[in-house]
Parts: sequence; structure tokens; C-alpha cells
Amino acid sequence: MTRSRFAALATLAFALSVGAAAAQDLSPNGVKTLAPAGAIKTTGTWSLGTRAGDFVYIAGMRGIDAATNTLVAGDEARIRQAFLNMKLIAESEGATLRDAVRLVVYVTDMYRFRPLVNKVQEELWGKGPYPPRTIIEVDRLNQDDICEVEGTFYAPAKK
Repeated sequence: MTRSRFAALATLAFALSVGAAAAQDLSPNGVKTLAPAGAIKTTGTWSLGTRAGDFVYIAGMRGIDAATNTLVAGDEARIRQAFLNMKLIAESEGATLRDAVRLVVYVTDMYRFRPLVNKVQEELWGKGPYPPRTIIEVDRLNQDDICEVEGTFYAPAKK
């Protein structure tokens, strides 16, 4: 085999491996796995979000600072960070907070944290309209966090 033919085959093999890796980001039916720049890193067998057609589904986000991979200090700041982490992923697919079609918020103390969730939502969404939201009190969250928020967003796919 000539050196140039070997180089061409090596280049082709590399291109195919890169293409295969990119193809793994899409399911057989076109569901795209999301991991935008600047987002937190996953720590297990889950993805930050997915795009399926015109909808973006975002996993439960907590108050983690992506730069340090640690929880933000302060209850209100941590809740705000959870929403901002969700917002970053939605925006990476062309959605805004106003494109939220459903939110689910988990808190470990309804009486303490629901008012803070409401305050942060008003800060981020203004005076509304607000998306449909379910808020649920749970016994415990990962790393003994206080809040987790997940969302579904409408973001028409670019054709």
C-alpha cells in the first residue's frame, strides 16, 4: 500500500468515526441530545435535555455554577441559578423563557422555598404571562439541594 493511499484511508477512517460520534447524538427517529457550551456537566446516566421535533425537554436543573461545578450559596441565588441553567439550555435551541409550555419545580420545603421560586420567576418572566407550573415538595434532592426545576419549551425546528 502506498503512503498516500494509507493516509487517505486513515483520513477516511477518522472522518467516519467523527461522523459516527455525531450520529450518536441523534436517535433513530431524530431526537437530539443537548449539551450546550457553558452548561453544567452531567454526573451520571442522564442528559441535560433533548430536542424532539419542535419541543425541547430539559432535565431537572439545580443551583449549580457551571464554572465551578458546585452549588451556589444562598437559597434565592441557588433557585435563580437553577432557572438560569434551564434557560441556557432552552436558548441553545432558540427558545426563550416565554416559550416554556410547562414547568415542574421540586422543593424540599414548600413554605420556605415556594415564595422564593415565585420571586425568581417574576424576576425572570416579568409580570407574566407565566407558563403552567407544578410545584412539588419532596423529602430530599441530590446533594441535599433545595430546589430542582425542569421544563418543556416550544422551539420550532429550523427547516
